[in-house]
Amino acid sequence: MYQPPHHRETRPEVMHDLIRTHPLGLLVSNGPEGPVADLLPFLLDAGEGPHGRLRAHLSKANAHWGLLEAQSRLTVLAVFRGADTYITPSWYETKRETGKVVPTWNYAIVQARGTARVIHDRDWLAGQIAELTALHEGGRDEPWHVTDAPEKFVEAQIKGIVGLEIAITDLQGKWKVSQNRPAADRAGVVAGLEARGDTADASMADMVRAFGNTGGT
Repeated sequence: MYQPPHHRETRPEVMHDLIRTHPLGLLVSNGPEGPVADLLPFLLDAGEGPHGRLRAHLSKANAHWGLLEAQSRLTVLAVFRGADTYITPSWYETKRETGKVVPTWNYAIVQARGTARVIHDRDWLAGQIAELTALHEGGRDEPWHVTDAPEKFVEAQIKGIVGLEIAITDLQGKWKVSQNRPAADRAGVVAGLEARGDTADASMADMVRAFGNTGGT
């Protein structure tokens, strides 16, 4: 991944936080006929190994897992995207001063590389889906539990999936959030994003503040 120094993020806790808040990652593997990619909801075990461990599951009908199992210790790539938004140069003070500006796109992204292991163990799979469900249902007033479904139905679902663990060997982050712009331009970006009132824009405005020191941390 291309990482100019002012956009490079190296703090594990910051990258882990993005994975937790945007857990739907793109799993990319290299198969005999070229790249294969699938979107999967991941769980992160941050304390496992030097960079953490990712867990997920796939349908047995998905040929991707067979590719992983056939190539022992295959290195795969999981990509996690945070907020992203178009940035108009009209928000820059530099536009009024010199006109030497162009549009761009702000975003945050984490790429995790590691070795993949396919898992068929029934208890592992049951624990995986229970933990994944509890994580995403936990904030609801009436959370759904795996045990709400009939036991035989759940067992049939478990028989139709396989598990996946990725021991992360390399973790890279890129926060392209206007750090390379002058303070006045960053302030204009924050004001412009907040004026649009979109949730993603508000999230990006927070990141521009936090990482660009525009009236924030």
